Amino acid sequence: MVVLAERRSSRSAVWAGRLARFSAVLFVVSGLGHRLGLIETIGFFWLLGLIGTLAIAALLLAAAGFYRLWTYGERGGISSAWAVLIALVVLAPFMVSAWRVYAYPQLSDISTDIADPPPLDAAEKSRTADMNPVAPISAEQGEMQSEAYPDITGRRYPLSADRVQQLAADLVLANGWKFIQPPTPALAGGDSYMEALAKTAYLAFPVDVSIRITDEGDTSYVDMRSASRYGRHDLGDNAARINDFLVALDAAVAGAAGVRAAEEPPPAPSEVPVPSAPPAD
Repeated sequence: MVVLAERRSSRSAVWAGRLARFSAVLFVVSGLGHRLGLIETIGFFWLLGLIGTLAIAALLLAAAGFYRLWTYGERGGISSAWAVLIALVVLAPFMVSAWRVYAYPQLSDISTDIADPPPLDAAEKSRTADMNPVAPISAEQGEMQSEAYPDITGRRYPLSADRVQQLAADLVLANGWKFIQPPTPALAGGDSYMEALAKTAYLAFPVDVSIRITDEGDTSYVDMRSASRYGRHDLGDNAARINDFLVALDAAVAGAAGVRAAEEPPPAPSEVPVPSAPPAD
């Protein structure tokens, strides 16, 4: 009579699955909590560190589960495979961020005007001690920005300053940003400003945005600044935000200029003398 021994379950594989699932649930719950304002950003950073650690631990335990399956025939191959899949999904944002750290310069404050960036007066009053301080853009930072983002420059538009200001304010609201300083009155021959609080696309990290509109008479010039409240590296986010906003503003101004041109009455035809009829014989 042959007695078949029952295959043991790999404890490594079991715990790999548990840690992987827990890291995924914690990522989703904490991400939603941070986006809804239920979790502060500093606490969220600690949670992200814990989530990454759990996912890596799940991968290591899954590797141990595969080893014991191959060596001792223990059960747990399916559990280990699921653990690897879930852990890699959880770690994907971390890996993308690591690539962005390598690919983009270590900057957290980007402006179309490096020498004289739009001010962040309201943002400076809103920032706490654990946030990045509002400071001038140094020569080293300016050089890094110019090399990495040569296309981040201001825009000149063939519209009045108050009209461009209205279009920019509409875009701020359309993007879901919140004003922390509403648009100031446009001054003839001077500057007007607006400041808003934006959020990063996925994890909702806060970012301060400042827009300056200079009245040049028949034209207006727009400068923009985007500065992260947390972290020394923005992963290229601020430059992308400025570029996307100004591209949208280009389209809005083009549309407004086209409507204005269409609404203008056509020029009066030149007066051409009509010859009189010849006198009757």
